[in-house]
Amino acid sequence: MMLVRRDDRGQVAVEFVGMLPLILLTLVLLWQCVLIGYTYTLAGNAADEAARAGAVGDDCQEAGLRNVEGAWARGASVSCPESGGMVRATVTLYVPVLFPGAISFPFGVTGEAGAVWEGDER
Repeated sequence: MMLVRRDDRGQVAVEFVGMLPLILLTLVLLWQCVLIGYTYTLAGNAADEAARAGAVGDDCQEAGLRNVEGAWARGASVSCPESGGMVRATVTLYVPVLFPGAISFPFGVTGEAGAVWEGDER
């Protein structure tokens, strides 16, 4: 009786090929999370800039969009109503899907900020 020795050469390659789609999917999801977080950061910063500009009587929309570039600038909106001695800025940006400049998700990320009115009496 002859024993046949089973060899496991190539097993690592087969396992890697099987795991590759899962590894790539994980990387894609992590990258998308980075883009979402960056969009929240941009929206918050833009709202802060808009509120500061609006508080001294400058153009808050221009100030809010000054540092928003590329894919994030498309469809961005800024509003700066003043009430009760406060300027409240709201900036809405859209999160790009995987590649900034390609397409965006249909929902917006909102950043809000407020500042006390520092301009002349109205």
